[in-house]
Amino acid sequence: MKEIELKLKGEIQRLTNRTFKFDERVKDGWFSAVYFLKTREIVQKYLKDNIVTMQFFQKEHAVLCGTDEVIALVKTFADRPEELEIYSLKDGDKISPFETVLTITGLYQNFGYLEGLIDGILARRTSVATNVYNVVKAAGISGKQKPVIFMGDRDDHFTTQAGDGYAAYIGGATAQATHAMNEWWGKQGMGTMPHALIQLFNGDIVAATKAYQETFPDDDLIALVDYNNDAVTDSLKVARAFGDDLKGVRVDTSRTLIDQYFLRNQHLLGTFDPRGVNAELIFGLRKALDDEGYHHVKIVVSGGFNETRIVEFEKNGVPVDLYGVGGSLLKINIGFTGDNVTLNGEHQAKAGRKLRPNSRLEKVE
Repeated sequence: MKEIELKLKGEIQRLTNRTFKFDERVKDGWFSAVYFLKTREIVQKYLKDNIVTMQFFQKEHAVLCGTDEVIALVKTFADRPEELEIYSLKDGDKISPFETVLTITGLYQNFGYLEGLIDGILARRTSVATNVYNVVKAAGISGKQKPVIFMGDRDDHFTTQAGDGYAAYIGGATAQATHAMNEWWGKQGMGTMPHALIQLFNGDIVAATKAYQETFPDDDLIALVDYNNDAVTDSLKVARAFGDDLKGVRVDTSRTLIDQYFLRNQHLLGTFDPRGVNAELIFGLRKALDDEGYHHVKIVVSGGFNETRIVEFEKNGVPVDLYGVGGSLLKINIGFTGDNVTLNGEHQAKAGRKLRPNSRLEKVE
C-alpha cells in the first residue's frame, strides 16, 4: 500500500501541457455549452473589466483527479492565461463534500467558457480514481493487499484510455490493460491471453499456453482456464504441463454459466448461486491445485467484479491472489460544479453559494 499512500498524499509531480493532446477546437468554443459562449460575448461588450473568482467543488468523499489536466487546459486555451490566478489541490488528494478543489480568478471572458470542460474533466477523472481506490481498498480488507488490474479497455470509447488509465493509477491500480492507459505515467500495458487465443488452438488450453510461453518467454506465465467451462480440470492440465513455470491461472467464467466442477460435485449445490466466478469454485480450484502440490500457482479472477463483490470475497477468505476489474471502475458518479462566487473582490454568487476558502489549495505558477 505504500505506493498508493504516496500517490494519495499528492507526492507526485504535476503533469504538464506536454502530456495532453487537446483538440484545438476547444479554443473556438466547440466543446463549450452555447450559453457560456453567449455570456462571453455579452461580457466582452458590456462588462469587460469585471474580475471574478470561479470555484469548483463536488459532494462526495473522493480521491481527486484531473487537476493537472484542467490547469493545462486553462493555460492552453484561456486568453492571457498569465494574468489568471489559479489555486488548486493535487491529483491524488482525498477530498470531502463541498471542499473547494480549485479556484480561478481573472477576467471572465478570458476563461469562463471553459467552465463545463473543467467540470467534465474533474468529474470523469475523480470518479475513476475514486472507484479504483475503493476497489483497491476492498482488495486489502483481509490484511493482505491483493493487486488490482484495470481492464476497462472494452467498456468505453478507446479515446478515453489515456486519461482513465492515469486516473486508475492515481486510485491505486497495480497495472493497466493497454499501453494507452499507461501513456501519461510512462509504463507499459500488461496482459496475458484472451479467449481468442485458445479458440485458435481449437480449445486446447495446453497448446495455447505453450505457444504463449515460447513467444513471450520473459512474461509470467498465466493461463486463462475458463474457455471450456471447466476451470479446475484445465487448471490442473496446465499445472501438470508447465510445473514451476506456471505462475497463475485466470478464471473469467460467464455470469450465465455453471462451471462443470459443480456438475461433478452436485452435493455442493443448493446454498449459493453457482453461476460465474463464485467463491465455491475458487475454493475448489485452490484445493485441487494444492492437493497436487501446485501451491505456487496464483489465482486471478475477472468478469463483473466491483467493490461489493471483492468485499464479499475478501470477508469470506476466498483464495484470490489478484483481481481484474473493468466496467465498474468507469462509472461516472461524481459531479463537479463551478460557481462564480466573487465579483471584483466582493461576494457575489447565486443563493446557496459562497466563497469557501481552503487552506490546502496551492498557488499554481
